[in-house]
Amino acid sequence: MRTKIIEAVQSTAAPGNWGKFMLMIPDEEWAIRSQVSTEFGGPLLSALGWSFEHLWVLDLQTGEGAFFKPGGYAHADLEKHRIWVCPLFESFLGWLWARYREDPRLDIGDLPDVVELPDAEFAFAGYRRPGPEA
Repeated sequence: MRTKIIEAVQSTAAPGNWGKFMLMIPDEEWAIRSQVSTEFGGPLLSALGWSFEHLWVLDLQTGEGAFFKPGGYAHADLEKHRIWVCPLFESFLGWLWARYREDPRLDIGDLPDVVELPDAEFAFAGYRRPGPEA
């Protein structure tokens, strides 16, 4: 797994909230085949619907994350996955998706270690979106 940790704040001068995120891209994991089911016939991750375009974004504070296809709409992605996230997660995801829209072949290693998100709202606690109604 290739990884990159990025910290996010509203401002480095007056941080407010502090987000800590790990981006992860499967590497040799793409070759792993199921040891339980022979139905898949190919690599397990591909059989489950994941592709080389997907990226795992983990909130290091809450320990929750999800596979996303970069370049989407951060708000909708969070509604879909219903993960518990810090207050800066949606703004960070929006910032990250904008980078991917600029360069779909973006290498996570080229991203900065710290990101300022001046338009992110301040909040005292993280949240879990209710998600779509059943």
